[in-house]
Amino acid sequence: MHTVTYLEALNEALVEEMERDESVFVMGEDVTWALMGSTAGLAERFGEERVRDTPISEAGFVGAGAGAAMVGMRPVVHMLIAPFVYVAFDQLVSIIAKSTYLYGGQAKLPITLMAPMLYNRGNAAQHSDRPYPTLMTIPGLKLIAPATPADAKGMLKAAIRDDDPVISFEDGGLWGQRGEVPDGDHVVPLGEADVKREGDDVTVVALAGAVSHALAAAEELAGEGISAEVVDLRSIVPLDRETVLASVAKTGRLVVADPAHEMGSVASEVAAIVAEEGFWDLQAPISRVTTPHTQIPYSAALERPLYPSADRIAAAARQLMA
Repeated sequence: MHTVTYLEALNEALVEEMERDESVFVMGEDVTWALMGSTAGLAERFGEERVRDTPISEAGFVGAGAGAAMVGMRPVVHMLIAPFVYVAFDQLVSIIAKSTYLYGGQAKLPITLMAPMLYNRGNAAQHSDRPYPTLMTIPGLKLIAPATPADAKGMLKAAIRDDDPVISFEDGGLWGQRGEVPDGDHVVPLGEADVKREGDDVTVVALAGAVSHALAAAEELAGEGISAEVVDLRSIVPLDRETVLASVAKTGRLVVADPAHEMGSVASEVAAIVAEEGFWDLQAPISRVTTPHTQIPYSAALERPLYPSADRIAAAARQLMA
């Protein structure tokens, strides 16, 4: 084991995959400058043939990445910030998500998009979105949202090796978080949730930055005699229904904490799955702790209370226990 930050873990994943496979290259806005940190040192190490800055033209360079993937390369396309995927929506939805199907399996698109989410940082409405709920409705895309350094590294490595398109939504609020990462070729399979804390009274399914708040809430609840199980979803598509349902079968209660807007969220999907497939295990209604269906204000004082917090998650769990 070694201890690194979330950002350093992403950087390790990129270095190791580029060393392992010469078809892996990185492109995107300011990747040689490493403006977001995860691509630090790559240009010096691998050269500008494999680490390419692009114009501020997301539709153009995402489309170029799709073409490169179709002819045998494994591009890692850095979007700078997650909401920039909207500009490339036609390429993502019409080409990247559909081409394997449209060409009867003759085309593969092993492309990875890195989409950092910079919410809760005073970036206002256009730059604070968490767009994974929109993209999870598109068949053909795999989506991940790791919440620890170990998962950030292991899941990014798995994404780069995957023959399907994967979008990695990295939570900017976790970048400085330090954690242990296994040495060697650490790969975390996509589509598997992780029980971060065992419990018996209530299940808290959390995603991305909400995971650390869920763990803090579980610690607080433990002092009140409430045993909370925290399930880190990690993978949005494919979604690990079995782990969620097994946890709810054990506890009988479910809180879902998701930083996205409530309507059409991952929290809504998880709640629907449990309502359909685990209804008879429930001892109380399902509770969602999400962001209200509103634009994100520039003011930090107005923005901060919108997202899931330890206090909001703990309050939801107490209500279910009551």
